[in-house]
This record gives sequence, C-alpha cells and structure tokens, in this order.
Amino acid sequence: MHSKKLNITPAWVFRTDDGELFEPILFRLLESIRDTGKLTAAAQGAGISYRHAWNLLHRGTDFFGMPLVVMQKGQGTRLSELGDKLLWADQRVKARLGPQIDSMASELNDQIQQLLAGSHPVLQLYASHGYAVALLPEFSDQVETNLQYRNPEEALSALANGECDLASFHFPTCPERARDILAHYRQHLSNDNLRLIRFVTRREGLMMRKADQDRIRSLQDLAASQLRFIGRDRHSGSRVLFNLLLQQQGLGEDSINRSPQHEFTHTAVAAFVAAGMADVGFGVEAAAQQFDLGFLELAREHYLLLYREDRVNRTSLSHLIDLMRSEPFIARLQELPGYDPDKPGDVTSFEALIAEDA
Repeated sequence: MHSKKLNITPAWVFRTDDGELFEPILFRLLESIRDTGKLTAAAQGAGISYRHAWNLLHRGTDFFGMPLVVMQKGQGTRLSELGDKLLWADQRVKARLGPQIDSMASELNDQIQQLLAGSHPVLQLYASHGYAVALLPEFSDQVETNLQYRNPEEALSALANGECDLASFHFPTCPERARDILAHYRQHLSNDNLRLIRFVTRREGLMMRKADQDRIRSLQDLAASQLRFIGRDRHSGSRVLFNLLLQQQGLGEDSINRSPQHEFTHTAVAAFVAAGMADVGFGVEAAAQQFDLGFLELAREHYLLLYREDRVNRTSLSHLIDLMRSEPFIARLQELPGYDPDKPGDVTSFEALIAEDA
C-alpha cells in the first residue's frame, strides 16, 4: 500500500489591476503577530527573516492603502483593524472550504492508490462533518478510507443506493429527541440489512463570545436577546436537531434573530462568531474551543457509522472495527473537546441504544 498522501490547502492570491501579486505567507505572519505581539517572534514563527517580515508589512500598507499592523514603542506590534479582518477572512475560508477540500483530497488519493497498487479494498465513507470522523484518514496505514462529507440525507441515500460502504448518522442521547430524529429520517432507515457501529458521543450547543455567556443560559434567553444567530444549512443534521430543540421550548424558527447566511460546517459557524459577524451559533463543543468561544451544552449525540450487511466488504469492515477499538485511536478521540468514545466498534441497533439511554 502506498503510504504517501496528498493534501490540498487553499491559499489567497492578491492581484492588483496591473498584475502585481502579493505573497500568501502574509497570513502566516499576521497570525503570528496576533499570537505573539512581537514582530521578531512573529517572523520566526512564520519561518521568514525579520527583514522579509518588515518588507511584507510595508508592501501590504502600499498594496491596500492602509496599515496591517500598529507598532508602538515599548508596546510591541498588534494587528490593525484591516489586518484583523484579513486574518479572520483567511480563517473563515479555511473553515468553510476545509471539509470539501478534504473530500477532494481523499478522492484523489483513492484514485492514485488504485493506479499504484491495483485494485484493493477501500471503504467509501459518506459522513456528516465532525472532528472524530476526520481522524480516520490519519490511520490510513491500517484502514484505507475514502472520506466524503455529506449531509445525513445524502449519506443515507448513497448507502441505500450502494454508492458508499458506510454512512454516518447522529441522534441525541435523550430518548424523546432520538425518536424525533429517527422519525425525521424514517424513509432512509427502513432497510432490514442496516447495522450500526458505535463510535463517539459529542456535545452540541450554543457557541458565543465569552462576554455574552452570562446573558445566554437557554434558548429562551437567546430568543429574548435577539442576538445575531448564524446557523447551519437547512439539510444538516445539526440544523434539524436545533429546530427540534426550539420546538421543545415552544419556540419557532422565526423567534431567533437568524442571519440569512448559513454555514456548512461546525468550524465555519464558530469562525463566523469569533470574527464578530454573528453573536451566537450552534455546533459542537470542539469548534467552540478551537476559536476560544464560550459554549452552552444543549444536547449530547451518538455519532454512529451505518453499513448494509448484505453489501459491505467484511475484511475491510473488520479492520475498521479493530482500528476503532485500538488504544492509539481511542487516545486521539480523547483529545477532542466535547467528544467521548462510545464503545467504539460495537455493533448495535437504534432500539438498544435508546433503551440504554433511557
């Protein structure tokens, strides 16, 4: 098996009307300045010389017509308003496009593997965006997985049509909400050959800047505050869950001051809030911690992997289960904020999980 993998990373390219280009390394420098407050340390962190960093900032001022940093004697260097906005724009782009780019890279690597090693079993996994499932490609030396990010309906439809070997599915540990979710996806879950592999539980809730934590203690508080809310796209599992939680509190979707824009990943929602473009979002705790946001837990979910017993490659599936139960993999899961191993690798049923939770 070929062990080398290709990674795809988005990069900004600034171009003036006369064709002048600006180096993408600028963003690494801005991030280091934000983190260190010192140009010398920032240049070292960005892997460039102090002179190069100084020239980049001067070119940036000429390029944009505004300074990117504020330098004060005895107080170090900090980002200007423009520098801060540019850095947040870069982080939002990475958060928004990251899962799609990872899916493209996984598909390309799969095709390259086929060319280099000939036909070999590769598990096709269609999954909702999540931090735990994103760990699987790290262990491709043990199980070759082509991970494609899809919303639950797309993933379950693909599983039914034989387009993938595994599909993720997540539903609350609260039995009443779990039954609501199962009812919502009923048409996709009726196949008698469906089997469930336990994976992790994760915490979902409101993400907000820490200054707002004392104001928002519930969905009722969120509705009353009319703080700007950024949500997931309508077809995401988290959006379905959030709407159910609103209904549970007697609130309608229009009771929330919802932005007309929506995001496709937990990370992008958190980045949107952290950048000040919204006040509150809904997503997993790991995304909130990634952007140093406050978090109010509203639900815990089982995140599962589903397969069709009549179609899956038994050898590949066995290797996947062995990986999910292995100490190195569980150790990586335990590093994720808001995630807990949930008897990974155990095969179960919806009824058994609901009964256990009850």
